[in-house]
Parts: sequence; C-alpha cells; structure tokens
Amino acid sequence: QVQLVESGGGLVQAGGSLRLSCVVSGGSFNSYTMGWFRQAPGKEREFAAAISWSGERVYYANPVKGRFIISRDNAKNTVYLQMNSLKSEDTAVYYCAADSHSVLSGSRYSYDYWGQGTQVTVSS
Repeated sequence: QVQLVESGGGLVQAGGSLRLSCVVSGGSFNSYTMGWFRQAPGKEREFAAAISWSGERVYYANPVKGRFIISRDNAKNTVYLQMNSLKSEDTAVYYCAADSHSVLSGSRYSYDYWGQGTQVTVSS
C-alpha cells in the first residue's frame, strides 16, 4: 500500500518561507510523477506544482510560479516544496500526491495516491 506523509507546515508571516516535505512508502517512488496541491477553506483543491519522475521537468501553477520550487530526492523517496515570499492567499492545507502513470499533470484526477495534508497559515 502506497503511503504519503507530509510535514513542514506551520504558521509564518507574509514574506516568509517554509519547506514542505513528503515521504512516500510502499510504492515505486522513482517512477512516479509527484505533485503538490492545496485547498483553502471553502475552495476546491487546486494544483500548485508537479515534478517528473526524474526531476528533469517541473510544472507550476501561475499563482506560485517564481515563488515556489518543487524538487525530489529519489534516494530518500521524498518530494519537497520550497515556498518563498509567502502571501496570505497561500494559506491552505497542502497535499502531496503521486501519479503512477508518470504524466506531468496539473489535474488532481491524474493522481492516484494522496497524503493527509499539512496546514500552512500565512499571517499578514
């Protein structure tokens, strides 16, 4: 059974930074496209960033482009999301997701496995 566990969320002031981590177990991490999504209160879950299995290709949603960086360490079965210049509108629960079909996608329906999420709160 594939399990994803996120960590690194918390409370940060606007303009600050946080790094989220997601450890994957029970599957073939090295073959998965990995993505980060977020869901703010009262809103639908939205795409933030994705990275190909090799790490060579990345894809960002416009609201986070230039501020967030997605990366992965296949030796540690871990994907990261470095979040810089945080804004109050970045406040959300952040979810890690794995796509076993290796398609670099921003659609949540492409992803097979999900973590439980980690809360990020940005105070203004």
